[in-house]
Amino acid sequence: MRAFVDMADTLVDDYDVADLLHRLAGYCVTLLGASAAGLLLSDQRGSLHVVAASDERTRLLELLQLQAGQGPCLDTYRTGVPVHADDLTRERDRWPVFVPEALAEGYHSVQAIPLRLRRQVIGALNLFGRDAALVGQENLGVARALADTATVGILQERAIRRGEVLTEQLQTALNNRVIIEQAKGVLFHAGGIPMDQAFELLRTYCRSHNLRLSTIAEELARGSLDPRTILVREH
Repeated sequence: MRAFVDMADTLVDDYDVADLLHRLAGYCVTLLGASAAGLLLSDQRGSLHVVAASDERTRLLELLQLQAGQGPCLDTYRTGVPVHADDLTRERDRWPVFVPEALAEGYHSVQAIPLRLRRQVIGALNLFGRDAALVGQENLGVARALADTATVGILQERAIRRGEVLTEQLQTALNNRVIIEQAKGVLFHAGGIPMDQAFELLRTYCRSHNLRLSTIAEELARGSLDPRTILVREH
């Protein structure tokens, strides 16, 4: 219930899409028993991009799906229906590039959920598990509800007003994704810390100062914010 309240709190005129989707990925891991989670979002041309992941290895797995043109997230995005694979060893013919890499990371099951409102699909949520039968039906229902909440947040009527604002908002989210990756790289090089840790420090700093993730990421990427301001929190 607290997770839904937290997600709902973001549904305001000026909410941060990037942070919303990272929260969604985090909740799938901390609340629902998934080992990892990742999210893909489409741009105005229908091309998918990785916008959130619970850790760096999962982000790379999501990128692999895009590069190979195959995988559960792509299937659920194309069809608009959930995709379940309780035993990835049986899916080698279905996803010959994706499956070996997922197994190498220790994942043996995956469930993909569309980010969908009625007939409009704007992305996909991927849940990875280290065991077969990743989550039960009850938790899977919660994951779908969280995904629906995020989708409504992106498509909410007062934020889009007219159809053209949807395109602008989605493109802003994708642009922010690039800036956030650049900011993670700045912290990685300045502090010699893993990319996952760099991102968590960035998020913690923004939350403790009530600042937008995308704003601080842009300041880091442009060099207008000293990375030591954020890295000092590590100590």
